[in-house]
Amino acid sequence: MRAMLLVNPKATTTNARTRDVLIRALGAAVQLTVEETRYRGHAAALAATARAKGYDVVAVLGGDGTINETVNGLLNPVNGDDAPALADPSEGRPALIVIPGGSANVFARALGLPNDPVESTGAVLEALREGRRRTVGLGQALWEGQSRYFTFCSGMGYDAEVVRAVEGLRGTGRKATPARYVNTALRHYLATDKRHPAMTLTGPGIPAAHGIYMAIISNTSPWTYVGSRPVRPTPWASFETGLDVLGLRRMGPIALAPVLRHILTESDALPSGRHLVQLHDEAEFTLTADRPVAFQLDGDYLGEREIVTFRSTPNALQVLV
Repeated sequence: MRAMLLVNPKATTTNARTRDVLIRALGAAVQLTVEETRYRGHAAALAATARAKGYDVVAVLGGDGTINETVNGLLNPVNGDDAPALADPSEGRPALIVIPGGSANVFARALGLPNDPVESTGAVLEALREGRRRTVGLGQALWEGQSRYFTFCSGMGYDAEVVRAVEGLRGTGRKATPARYVNTALRHYLATDKRHPAMTLTGPGIPAAHGIYMAIISNTSPWTYVGSRPVRPTPWASFETGLDVLGLRRMGPIALAPVLRHILTESDALPSGRHLVQLHDEAEFTLTADRPVAFQLDGDYLGEREIVTFRSTPNALQVLV
């Protein structure tokens, strides 16, 4: 079995010694080529090359951003192939191995993998020996002639503003720890617009929902983690169904506090409230804003947008897990 391992040397929870151990372990199980990512978008280019060259597996040692790039490299058209989802996802597309190396590792943990990279490598080696594969669906966001897949979440509004602020801090050399996200979210809440909702949600067969301040779009649950604590705004979301949405029509502390308490403590029940917009297992919908709104995808800030369409892509990829 031919495999390409993409290594993010800046992954926050690994070091050179750990990476060497993992590379040797994988190299003993497969015919391994190792590539280090050097710049934004490099993982996508390397994954597309692996697909074009007929590799059986692409493994990723990195955080959710590197994994997202890799997934997009595997799914985007190659040599005129414009069918992103196949009846048999293993046909013509490498399977994916995920080894967590970031601060949150939401996708890896949603797959049931250990958060520790060494333990996770042991789990995927076992999956390799036993031939265990899981087919997962993905989300897709489309805007201004662009398209990008996401593995676990996207968002418009306040959550994307927080992602933007944290990325700014990372640009100054500070790490994106769970505590930093929480502290940034609390500080930024004071500055976000809580009086003028910008967004409207529409879609085939979906009643229009107006006056939305913030929208969380989930492809699985949990949506993210605060340390070891899962955050579940859309607890019914899964890789086997369409997309779920939680939209907030109020951002005041009285309305927001019960929602936050619920998504941090409840596992299966939906948050409740007339100020919430909730959708489950949807194939497609669009968020339209009357002014540019912050937009994030798998924790990667993608600028301000006014119209984004979201689609579910079933049976998109096979993961060894």
